[in-house]
Amino acid sequence: MSTKIYVITHKLFEQPENDMYIPLQAGHALRGTLDESYLRDDDGDDNISAQNPYFSELTGMYWVWKHRSDTEYVGICHYRRFPVIRDRGDAPERLLTERDCERILQDHDLITTQQLTLHSNYYDGFAVDHNLRDLQMTGEVIREKYPSYHECFERLVHGDKVYFGNICVMPKGLYDRYCSWLFDILFEVQKRIDMTGYDGYRKRVFGFLSEFLLMVWVQVNKLRSYECRIAIIGEKFETGEAKRTLAQFFAQGDVQGAKDYFLECFEKRPDILMEASDITGELRICMQIISTCEFERRFLGSCILDRERNMKKLISLFKALNMAVMRESRGEKTEEDRELLEGGLITEPAWQVAMRVMKTGM
Repeated sequence: MSTKIYVITHKLFEQPENDMYIPLQAGHALRGTLDESYLRDDDGDDNISAQNPYFSELTGMYWVWKHRSDTEYVGICHYRRFPVIRDRGDAPERLLTERDCERILQDHDLITTQQLTLHSNYYDGFAVDHNLRDLQMTGEVIREKYPSYHECFERLVHGDKVYFGNICVMPKGLYDRYCSWLFDILFEVQKRIDMTGYDGYRKRVFGFLSEFLLMVWVQVNKLRSYECRIAIIGEKFETGEAKRTLAQFFAQGDVQGAKDYFLECFEKRPDILMEASDITGELRICMQIISTCEFERRFLGSCILDRERNMKKLISLFKALNMAVMRESRGEKTEEDRELLEGGLITEPAWQVAMRVMKTGM
């Protein structure tokens, strides 16, 4: 038996010390070589590497389908997202190994991610960040080409569960059948939708659609899926860049500049505040700092940036504030909380904003 998991990447990353995980550069036709040791998704005539802005990690998934037949089990993960497992309840998580995959796949048809529970149904959530017509067209294509899948598509699209990341491990034969079904649908949808004017985030529509379609395929075929937790390792480049730029605005005391920049980032990348992008939660804290500054200036005429402009100190202060608010809501205020509130940096408007953040999660 053999198992290979291809790690789809568009940047250099620290590789796991496990030969089962093989780096595969996506979008190589557009970006050039990251590392000579990486496989690339334009090696061979049958590839869709140049469509990476629209298909995201699927250009690598397509390449594996068309160019790899030397393994019994095959899988896909990302350079920051790896499947992990525990040997027992109190043991630390560890990276999934070849032995794990082969053991699990004796009793299951595939390994994939734990299901995400969305805040709304998938249909309404898609409409917020994408062009709803793209999802509707996907349903139309499925109804025409794969009618036995349409009822399940309609039921799940109005539900609140989804797999994410196109992360999976399965027998190569099953993987090939899945890819044949998936890309037949997506290529037809591509012919029928108009992506004129889409920004970089919305261009990746086929990557987003395929995450949802995996669940449709699994349920219609009554496959036994082993749902695995995915560890997010490291910070996205875009996230780090946003934090560094916001730190500069804070250092200058420029609240409006920070707000305009943040809104511009959010418009381009609506996923920037999601846990997979903002793994430390610090961008959410930055958003809270901006809101607090506006609130304070409106009611007090000054704001926290008039007293403290260091990004790290601000992040630490607001984390402590949020914890104090949470403890007070439980009737557990500590001496440290009282000292924080009496220290001269936390104002009543700051407390009110923190209460709203803790209540709404925003």
